[in-house]
Amino acid sequence: MISDVTGVLLAGGKSRRMGVDKRFLAVGEETLLERSCHVLCETFTRVCVVIAQDSQPLEAQIPVIRDLVPSCGSLGGLYTGLRQATTRHIFLAACDMPFIHAGLVQHMVGKKDQADVVLAYWNGRPQPTHALYSRNCLQAVEELISRGDLKIQRLIANPVLRVALVTEDEIRRIDPEGRSFLNVNTPSDLDRARFLYGDRLEG
Repeated sequence: MISDVTGVLLAGGKSRRMGVDKRFLAVGEETLLERSCHVLCETFTRVCVVIAQDSQPLEAQIPVIRDLVPSCGSLGGLYTGLRQATTRHIFLAACDMPFIHAGLVQHMVGKKDQADVVLAYWNGRPQPTHALYSRNCLQAVEELISRGDLKIQRLIANPVLRVALVTEDEIRRIDPEGRSFLNVNTPSDLDRARFLYGDRLEG
């Protein structure tokens, strides 16, 4: 168990593209929320869930925290996680990623002393909601929020922050198909996740 990093699970609850609250949709025998919580709680001694200020109350076995700043999306969740954590680093994950891989999370955490952000690239795209962040990011996050620039990817381009990239080759050695980065945003995404879950059981 990792004690010097806090696992922070983003579970905002908007689910606009899904049409229903996707946190409670099942993939296998667990909901999306339960699956993500399960992996983080097996990996970190400290884990919390961050939800939107206007989200419905959420019951969980771990602390549930409302966003400190409203309507700032994933960037606001990152800010809340960094502010509320008692550790210097947090690992940020989204609850709509049903195949978070504990081994990959541990691999990324192992790079925490090299950078302020440890970020995976998959299919040529950064994965900012499956990444490690240090408190050194707080000022940059606050500046983005203050000017209404809510793209969490902007942090990567900040010249003040040290960013360590986790390459596709590194990822494939642990998670060959990159299932860690599958997001469930739409009904078709959910169908695919359920298919992959069933395929894994049969394999």
